[in-house]
Amino acid sequence: MATRKPISLLKGENNAAETWPDEPVRFTEEHVDPFLLWCISKGSSDVTIQSDRPVYNEISGKLYPGTYRPLDSAEMNAFLARIYGPEASAKLAAADDLDLSYEIRPDRYSRSRFRVNITAVLSKGRDAAQITMRVLPSTPPTFADLGIEEDIIKNWHPRQGMVVITGPTGSGKTTLLAAGIRHLLESRQGCGKVLTYEAPIEYTYDTISGPHSLIAQTEIPRHLPSFARGVRNALRRKPEIILVGESRDKETISAAIEAGQTGHTVYTTTHTTGVAATIRRMISTFDTEERAERAYALMETLRLVCTQALVPKIGGGRLGVREWMLFDDRVREKLLDMDFNQWSSEIQRMIDQYGQTMEKSATKAFEDGLIERRPYLMLTQAGGAGS
Repeated sequence: MATRKPISLLKGENNAAETWPDEPVRFTEEHVDPFLLWCISKGSSDVTIQSDRPVYNEISGKLYPGTYRPLDSAEMNAFLARIYGPEASAKLAAADDLDLSYEIRPDRYSRSRFRVNITAVLSKGRDAAQITMRVLPSTPPTFADLGIEEDIIKNWHPRQGMVVITGPTGSGKTTLLAAGIRHLLESRQGCGKVLTYEAPIEYTYDTISGPHSLIAQTEIPRHLPSFARGVRNALRRKPEIILVGESRDKETISAAIEAGQTGHTVYTTTHTTGVAATIRRMISTFDTEERAERAYALMETLRLVCTQALVPKIGGGRLGVREWMLFDDRVREKLLDMDFNQWSSEIQRMIDQYGQTMEKSATKAFEDGLIERRPYLMLTQAGGAGS
């Protein structure tokens, strides 16, 4: 089949603005995997495929066209069928958005993985679709790769209790958790049995070795219907560590609290920003009559809350900027002795002693010449992320 010559939208060879050299006159399913592998080779972190638009690669936080021309509806259907299956269009028509992982195995020794969301959109007055594909590294990063602060690393593995990683969508929560799980698996003493419940599974640990560690990953809802069911399932399998992909409802939060109270170490995420706001939001998921009891149960199990934001880094790439607070025996004892409605203001007073504010982290990154003034001001305005 004929292909178009690559188009470079900027001067210079082999730059990010070059379109796919093998772009066909019409995309079919057989073109999807080679095209996605090319996107990865260009350094794309996210690939966006949308009806009636060119495909876009996000490279160092900026969008570049990856195809010379827009995709028509037949080509979009080819992408949908290859990535999800023939029933994709019917599910979108039923007002479902689709979350999944997608894997390409170019040979028996290598693979490339994506986190995928497919959502119905309107284009030119008719129903259409957008596919967002997050490129996942083949191997989970290390804490050193992410520049994680030493205080977070030292307190990453409590004997029991809950570690909560927070931040908005796209802030690198899953990547930070993956680095943390790798850290546990590779520890000299090992970490025993690790069970993860994720929607979808993003990072795999096939290449991570640990003679005293074992990990099993379960995908929600492919293997079990919900995160809450996942935690209940974990309690019957005698793990040391449980990872719950997201705690977004009272059933999941209650199950995670129960696991932390029964001697397990639990890692989870929430879509919140700031330590105080995270605790406030988790408590607010419960009905008024049970809120106090659940709040104190949560506080008894908390060990570390870390919130992260990703900002453009000077010189390219993105930098993780973090706020965190350690909930040791002294912190928990003090907070448990007061009304839970007072926790937010008290945490704001304690965070400098037992952690670090987003404002302080952003100021350090700015003064070190790692980030520009604009993202620095965004992170520090209105008193920082924890306000």
